[in-house]
Amino acid sequence: MQTPRSNRRQFVLGALGAATLGAASPRLFAQGWPERPITFICPWPAGGTADQSMRALCTVAGRVLGQAIAVENRAGASGMIGAKALASAKPDGYTIGQIPISVTRFSQLGTLQADPRKDFSYIARTSGQTFGIAVPAASPFKTLQDLVAAAKARPGQVTYAHAGVGGATHVGMEEFALAAGIQLNHVPYKGGAEALQGVLGGHVDALADSSSWAPHVEAGKLRLLATWGEQRTARFKDTPTLKDLGYNVVVDAPNGIGAPKGLDPAVLAKLRDAFRQAVASPEFKAVADKLDAPLLYLDGPDYEKYVYAVYEKETMLIDKLRLRELMRN
Repeated sequence: MQTPRSNRRQFVLGALGAATLGAASPRLFAQGWPERPITFICPWPAGGTADQSMRALCTVAGRVLGQAIAVENRAGASGMIGAKALASAKPDGYTIGQIPISVTRFSQLGTLQADPRKDFSYIARTSGQTFGIAVPAASPFKTLQDLVAAAKARPGQVTYAHAGVGGATHVGMEEFALAAGIQLNHVPYKGGAEALQGVLGGHVDALADSSSWAPHVEAGKLRLLATWGEQRTARFKDTPTLKDLGYNVVVDAPNGIGAPKGLDPAVLAKLRDAFRQAVASPEFKAVADKLDAPLLYLDGPDYEKYVYAVYEKETMLIDKLRLRELMRN
């Protein structure tokens, strides 16, 4: 027969056991994770440069983790549809994705209903993009200095095509215009492919884009005036950077990998290690070289600090370039 004291003792022991199990469960979960395939949200269309690089990374990282990482494309709103889906996902390690660095700008402009300082767990910064200014082969602008001189002589009349207001190509070109003391006339398109066609068709004077121009430069249809990276690219080593030409502007829009906020630290550590190995792999380097994508690896904590720094820079750029006003028009 049980006494009141023995009942109390069983209750206390049971409560302690439940508490111990609850405290141990995250660790046990992390030890067994991943037990099924992982979904990777790519916020860009299939087949693009970002999609290609992310798929290469996921193949290697999945091999390291022992589970497949399935890429799911959720394109739209300059990458912000996918970014919002990632921020809203369950933080169990089974949904990760690419975080465009433009989240630091679009979150402040209201396009992204998420805060990159609060709503993501950061895994790794991976690689950048090669942006540049290109003109048709028949253009009178033989050098970037020619374009600057024409813009100074005819303020607001030299046109350039870009992939959308507030995006990296638009903001980068306006940063350059500020540094050069010129006023350009921006012509927004729905994407880089349409912007490229606008220039090839002779409708716009210049193109500001990532390396969509590369095959057309090699084919002699376009002339590359400058690239926007910290260093010249190996593929176009004779083309100067903006910094080479005296403009302190660097735009590389690094790709990064993240997860929803609240991810178990042990799971996050496994993901950081897997993508560190993926970025360093020969498979990824081959794809990055093909896409003119410089490796810009940062581990999760340093990547998070980088995002914070870019957020502060974007706050100033938004005001300086009057981006809120442009987004309303």
